[in-house]
Amino acid sequence: MKPQKQRSGLREFRTLIPYLKKYRVPYGWGFLCLIVVDGAQAVIPQFIRRAVDLITQEQFEFAGVLRLCLGMLAVMALVCLGRFLWRYFIHGSSRRIETELRDKLFAHLLSLSYDFYQSHKIGDLMARAINDIGAVRNALGWGVVTLVDGTIMALAILVIIFIQDPRTALFCITPLPFITIVMLVFGKAMGRRFRRAQETYSAMNDTVQETFAGIRVIKSFVKEWWVVKKFTKANEDYRDAHMNLVKLYGAFFPFISLLAGLTTVILLFAGGRRVVLGYLSPGELVALFSYLQMLIWPLMGAGFMVNMIQRGAASMGRINELFRSEPSIRSPETPRGPPLLQGLEKSGPLIELRNLSFRYGENSAPVLDAVSLSIPRGTVLGILGRTGSGKSTLLKTMMRMVDPPPGTVFVGERDVRDWDLRDLRRLFGVSPQDSYLFSDTIKSNIAYGAKDKAGEPELSALAGAALISALDRDLEGFSLGWDTPIGERGLTLSGGQKQRVAIARAVLSAPEILILDDAFSAVDAETEKRILTKLLEARQGKTTIIISHRVSTLRRAGMVAVLEKGRIDELGEPRELLAGGRFFARIAALQRLGETGDFSLDGAAHG
Repeated sequence: MKPQKQRSGLREFRTLIPYLKKYRVPYGWGFLCLIVVDGAQAVIPQFIRRAVDLITQEQFEFAGVLRLCLGMLAVMALVCLGRFLWRYFIHGSSRRIETELRDKLFAHLLSLSYDFYQSHKIGDLMARAINDIGAVRNALGWGVVTLVDGTIMALAILVIIFIQDPRTALFCITPLPFITIVMLVFGKAMGRRFRRAQETYSAMNDTVQETFAGIRVIKSFVKEWWVVKKFTKANEDYRDAHMNLVKLYGAFFPFISLLAGLTTVILLFAGGRRVVLGYLSPGELVALFSYLQMLIWPLMGAGFMVNMIQRGAASMGRINELFRSEPSIRSPETPRGPPLLQGLEKSGPLIELRNLSFRYGENSAPVLDAVSLSIPRGTVLGILGRTGSGKSTLLKTMMRMVDPPPGTVFVGERDVRDWDLRDLRRLFGVSPQDSYLFSDTIKSNIAYGAKDKAGEPELSALAGAALISALDRDLEGFSLGWDTPIGERGLTLSGGQKQRVAIARAVLSAPEILILDDAFSAVDAETEKRILTKLLEARQGKTTIIISHRVSTLRRAGMVAVLEKGRIDELGEPRELLAGGRFFARIAALQRLGETGDFSLDGAAHG
């Protein structure tokens, strides 16, 4: 994945245009209700003006004041209803957009290739999917409301006070241009500081996620003090970043309030003088005062709006960085349909590697070097090699977890780059050494292997997979049998039990090609023998690839490939390799020595 340039500003919101178009009708109704509310609020000071003028008259009529009060109550009821409706339409739409955006982001993350997750931390991705999308929702909710409401209310109030007394209004609005300048200056600074705050939150989230995922290692090495120190540093960075934002935010609103308060001072001086001179009635002065108090909300709301929009833009930029990331491995634009595999045992190999060379970077050493191998359908292939010899990479090229060069890896006599990725990967079932299990029941973890079937598999199918993986004898010891929860990553299971659950999951999917990547490393020899016997009986006619460091495991293979520095150094049947006296035979002898103390190559070969 190529690094993406960072973008910033309101342009980031262009990603949301399709959502805003989709919800334009609810937003439209929300804006209409907002306008009605603003109009109704602008009428209330006129009721107050008339009431004050009526009270200050020599002939006071209580009935007239009562009628004005009832009229105000009716207008206030309309304001109450309108506020409920605009909240329903606008905030409801922003919540729906938040949900759809998060769904889209999650689906996009699943479409990205294996290498993306090697360069991005899980905690950071979680922070963007939760915190940042929440900030975008606030921008589409409260940010939009304060923008529209503040603009309409401010314009309406300015028009009314200029109609009522232009001279006094002109004096009162002199602080407003300064407020605009302050908002522009503070707005950019808020965006930068909020982005920094979100980045520190991601870093702290990474620390927490890694700590809880590796709690066993932390406790076994008594490194709690080190993790606490690391978290404290991340937490303090998060605090400092937010304090920088809060300081700016805290200075912004008091300054806006000061400028807004100046309008009241000017009104008392200029408006009071106009009343004394007889140009304004007391009711008009009170109405002007009410309008200026109402004008403070749009001015303050402008501050909220700048804050919300800038936060939303910064968060949308972080989300767009993920959307701009593209999978490095894709299906071809016009993939060919799945081939018929039934005749491959006669017509050609199921898997073929043709002079395959692969490296993870342009400047890195080759992991695989000119590997050629033909695997007929129904073969049991064993792979042996030192750590770092390219075993796992070899398997990844077959499934296109990494992209091999064109014309080097073929499955079903077709280049893997011409396959649809889903069709290709459905052929494979994998049981890795590091068995990842979900925080669910044993039944659900095994049933996960039936990915191409609707609904849950029948219990008989689950029992068959458990029998093959030798998990059936453990079920009796679990408190709830099949429905026993196993905790996050199979926390409550032993290493061998986790591997056997993973084997059962892979077997249940009945793949054309089953890969056991050192899947017996935590299983004792007797259990391993039982699993292999039942597994190979059940998979007659299908292809099985076994990676193992145990020669006793690989002796059941029909063919063994020994990798050395990315090359196939030995290839043949196990007995042939044992008699060859090379790496395979030496490993067999060493392992037999460890078991019996008899360093005899013949014993290793024929025992």
